[in-house]
Amino acid sequence: MSADRLEARAWLVDKPAGPTSHDIVREIRRRLPRGTKVGHAGTLDPFATGLLVILVGRATRLADRISARAKTYRATVRLGARSVTGDPEGPITPGGPVPGRPAVLAALDAIATRTSQRVPLYSAVRVDGQRLYEHARRGEEVATPEREMRILGLELVQFRPAAAELTLELEVTKGTYVRQVAVDLGELLGCGAYCQALRRTAVGRLRVDDAVAPDLVPYTEPVPLTSLLADMPTLVAAPADARALVHGRRVDFAAEAGELAVLSDRGELVAITASDGEQLRPLSVFIDLEQL
Repeated sequence: MSADRLEARAWLVDKPAGPTSHDIVREIRRRLPRGTKVGHAGTLDPFATGLLVILVGRATRLADRISARAKTYRATVRLGARSVTGDPEGPITPGGPVPGRPAVLAALDAIATRTSQRVPLYSAVRVDGQRLYEHARRGEEVATPEREMRILGLELVQFRPAAAELTLELEVTKGTYVRQVAVDLGELLGCGAYCQALRRTAVGRLRVDDAVAPDLVPYTEPVPLTSLLADMPTLVAAPADARALVHGRRVDFAAEAGELAVLSDRGELVAITASDGEQLRPLSVFIDLEQL
């Protein structure tokens, strides 16, 4: 399989627990021609499973757009214990007695209205030029930054008091740490909590139900790039206009102002463009002239 044929391709991958997102990317890159660019759209912690959008070649230009979308998770929260990392990697220490369902529901209501959260100490965010987890591993005291976040949806799926566990379904904005949501919930309840298991089930309209195992990439059909841009207005360009956009030139086209995905007459993604109402200006190009 040549590098040219792998330009601008994407796969939905179901990440297993254990490897990092970077490990998955590295594993896939080894199966592709040397020099092929591979990336992903949104990191998952090693203990987490679920949807990882893998982007190859020019499709990596979509990474920021896809990672900016809301994400949906299924989380198992362990109550009555605390984890330094907020997840099963620990160390884990005992917490307090687990309260009843009314207290849990009240705490969840309070969590759902928050608009910011502290970044977990064990995270890759840089403070004073170093990753927070580097400070933490050296036992250094460091103030973790606070970041904007929103919980767009929060549902208590199941509460198992005898097991001191609850299952949540959350839809959150970019940059929200679900394991920190679990930790904050435990502090509100006074018993402590951490995220015992986490599965990403969706990124925007993309679903983990449509994903494949990492070792099946690139041996299965990639998803159409247009499916990654289902929330963006699209138009089909005439061949001459498509060629002009690939050359980086503006084309005359009356359209509502904003960003548009431009397709070829064969339905392939040509470019993402910005419209001023009268002209289209190419922002990112995903195809070569010989592919038109």
